[in-house]
Amino acid sequence: MSNVINLRQARKSAARNSARRQGDENAAKFGRSKAQRQAEDQAVARARAHLDAHQVDGGDRGADD
Repeated sequence: MSNVINLRQARKSAARNSARRQGDENAAKFGRSKAQRQAEDQAVARARAHLDAHQVDGGDRGADD
């Protein structure tokens, strides 16, 4: 006698496996991990803060008063 399987569960399992495989392919092509994105965002913020801290204040430059 053969095993009885629930076709609905088999279909859902196949769909999940397909979606996971597609997601893994997309991650390999385009993705960065969340930690990598956060590290890059922090580096950009640090660089921006560093430049803003060294910005020369224009003050009254160009004013004739």
